[in-house]
Amino acid sequence: MLPKPTDAELTVLRVLWDRGPSTVRQVFDEVAKVRDIGYTTVLKVLQIMTEKGLVTRDEAARQHVYAPALAEDQTQRHLLQDLMDKAFRGSAAQLVMQALATQPSSAEELAEIRRMLDAAERGDRS
Repeated sequence: MLPKPTDAELTVLRVLWDRGPSTVRQVFDEVAKVRDIGYTTVLKVLQIMTEKGLVTRDEAARQHVYAPALAEDQTQRHLLQDLMDKAFRGSAAQLVMQALATQPSSAEELAEIRRMLDAAERGDRS
C-alpha cells in the first residue's frame, strides 16, 4: 500500500487528477492559484512524491511529465479506510453518522447515499 499523502501532496494530486499528466510548470500554475508557493517547492514535492510512489514520472520528453500513481477514488478509499480504522474502530456506520452530523447534505447527496445503501443491501458494491 502506498504511503498516505500529506496535505501538500494531496493538493498536487488534485491538480493531476483534474488536468491529467502534467509538467511541473503546469502543476505549479494551478497550485499557485490557491496557495502561495514557489516553483521549486512544487518541483521538490513532485520529486518526493515520485520517490514515495504517489506519482509516476515520464522522462521521455525534455520536460518531465507527472501522473498520479492511483486514481482519485482509489486514493480516497485508502485514506478513508485509514481514518475509519484509526478514528472509528473500523465502523463504517460510525464514520457515516459523524459525516452526516458534521455538515448538512444536499437533497442530491442524500439521494445518492440512499442509492448506495440500497445497492449495498443488494450486495452490489460498485
